Amino acid sequence: MASNVDQYADPIGALAQPFLEYAHDAWQRHVLLLDILRQRGNLSAEHEREGMPPVLVFEHELLADGRQLPEPANYALLRIVPPTGSPTDPAKRPFVVIDPRAGHGPGIGGFKADSEIGIALRTGHPCYFITFFHEPCPGQTIEAVARAEAAFLRIVGERHPDAPGKPFVIGNCQAGWALMMLAAVAPERTGPLLLAGAPLAYWSGVRGRNPMRYSGGLLGGSWLASLAADLGNGRFDGAWLVQNFEQLNPANTLWKKLYDVYARVDTEGPRFLDFERWWGGHFLMNRAEIDWIVQQLFVGNRLTAGAVRSSDGNTVVDLRNVRSPVIIFASWGDNITPPQQALNWIPDLYASDDELVANDQVIVYCLHPTVGHLGIFVSAGVANREHSELFCALDLIDVLPPGLYEARIEDIAPDLPHRELVEGRYLVRFERRGIADILALDDGRDDECAFEVVRRVAEINQHIYDTFASPWVRAVSSEFSAQWLRALHPARLERTLATDMNPWMAWIGALAPWVREHRAPVAPDNPLLTLEQAASAQIIRALDQFRDWRDAWYEQVFEAIYQAPAMAALVGLQAQAPANVESPVTVALRRELAARRLRDAEASIAQGGTLEAFVRVLAYVAERSSAIEERPFNLLRRIAREQQQATETNGAHADLAAFKTAVRQQSFIVRLDPQRAIRALPALVPDRETRRKLMAAAHRVMTVSGPLAGERLARYREVAQILGTGDAPEAEQPGGGAEPEIGLP
Repeated sequence: MASNVDQYADPIGALAQPFLEYAHDAWQRHVLLLDILRQRGNLSAEHEREGMPPVLVFEHELLADGRQLPEPANYALLRIVPPTGSPTDPAKRPFVVIDPRAGHGPGIGGFKADSEIGIALRTGHPCYFITFFHEPCPGQTIEAVARAEAAFLRIVGERHPDAPGKPFVIGNCQAGWALMMLAAVAPERTGPLLLAGAPLAYWSGVRGRNPMRYSGGLLGGSWLASLAADLGNGRFDGAWLVQNFEQLNPANTLWKKLYDVYARVDTEGPRFLDFERWWGGHFLMNRAEIDWIVQQLFVGNRLTAGAVRSSDGNTVVDLRNVRSPVIIFASWGDNITPPQQALNWIPDLYASDDELVANDQVIVYCLHPTVGHLGIFVSAGVANREHSELFCALDLIDVLPPGLYEARIEDIAPDLPHRELVEGRYLVRFERRGIADILALDDGRDDECAFEVVRRVAEINQHIYDTFASPWVRAVSSEFSAQWLRALHPARLERTLATDMNPWMAWIGALAPWVREHRAPVAPDNPLLTLEQAASAQIIRALDQFRDWRDAWYEQVFEAIYQAPAMAALVGLQAQAPANVESPVTVALRRELAARRLRDAEASIAQGGTLEAFVRVLAYVAERSSAIEERPFNLLRRIAREQQQATETNGAHADLAAFKTAVRQQSFIVRLDPQRAIRALPALVPDRETRRKLMAAAHRVMTVSGPLAGERLARYREVAQILGTGDAPEAEQPGGGAEPEIGLP
């Protein structure tokens, strides 16, 4: 009988063993997950007690406090202290990073070593960070914030008088529109601008893919934001904005984020806690600030229409006044700022490519295929590829001829000619694009007509709320009630309940160290672990399906309400309301300015010297080229260094600003009248020997990425014939002959 029991004991044990191992592992993982959540709650409480400083990993020092300005704002300027052994060069262009004040606190731009700040420091650039404090100053407005940021940029510029250009300013997410406004009203303060995941065309998007833009209409406009601020005793809780972001992806919010920690509880804790320290830091705004943002931008979409004015009405924010190159970094995987919202402001401002060029504007955009919104700022891969390469090509971007370009970042081929002229780990090319290319990224813009109706409905509802409800809400609100409402917000409450202040969490803190010491992970091939992973994947799929159904329903309801002719008529609009239209006076003024620039360019065709002639030759030969890359520009700088060493002086050479001016002027002249431009070259360079050297230098630059062929070769020979240099060997062999003193940057 005993032998029969022994016969069946092993099979039963074999079946029970995987279950016991999995149950033990699951229990341990639950304990460790609860301990990580306890640590998160404690870190959030500690961060709040410290005043919620920026979550920068870099040492920094305070240079200016906006709260002490004549018009106070809760912003400050920090200087990033370079890490030991990695000094920065004060003569290099300074970098300034501005983080978004969109619910979270500051620091995402320097959240880790591989970040925007980290890449800037790694390349030797002085780096600054514009931060903000938890609570706004009394009476603070968006205008006060803009003035504070302008003052900070002035300070940065004054600290680097020998830099080759004005500060390079990075605006992350919602800081992007603030940066563009600042650059429009104070263009003398900024150098090139990088807008990372920044929305400027708030009504744009693709049907079936971008539901967040419908929120304003489905909620009846901006009045709910005003209500939330009134309930907060005049201050809006940023936790509500964070909640909006989280609702976009319920699978991640409700399941995947915590399950990933649970599944990899032995290694995932530090990364999760670092991120949650920023994600859980919710900041406040005055009602005047959130009202302005929602009414003027999210619902009103007034920025690109030139309908935003200063409080005194004397200053109009016209984005066409931005003089610096604008770099736009967006991603197809971004469901908060899709590429259409990041780019459609360009056709809103410029009806044609000629109009963009006539405005002397350079716009470069770079589209990532997959990364999500937060990945634009925190992904190490994005930092080391897109951000790093765009930073390396910054001087080239600053001297690009006016126009629209797409930045393409490519792996370097093993047989790439002149590999030494590539500064980064990838090859950057700027391919010419047009307004039609931007519009082709959208599925049409007819759907934006409904948002005109939304804006009118929002204005009506806002007026009703301000007149009848707001006084009563403000009368019953107090700082005591506001603090309790903020404390009871689900985003804060889930952290507060999981802290050492909760006696029910005490056993977790005591048990977790013992569990870590006796940790026994289950085998990867355990069948119950496989079942758990399959169940998790099914939960994620179910939540994704719910999200898709919900978003489709949102879109259908929105269209049923706001595309109905009856609704448009009810609020006094046409069924297909026209988009924002500029006033005739503004249009006439803009045309007059364009005509004046045209006359100035025509008068300058026969003016200039060797530098202007050299740039004109390059512009003419490369006019039909589809792309501009970094190797020719880097060769230009090498030639400049060679000339400086030969002459032992810097005085004869143009700086980057002068070269930029020459490029923009000469490229416009060539675009205006190519034949007159090249026929005037002999007057610019009367000396025959200088002409020969100029053509040799031009040939050396133009062939660095490959030999001249086709139309480019024909154009080069045409210029050589006009200048009378013929087909001299120096002009045909790369590197042949000595370059003239043309004042390269």
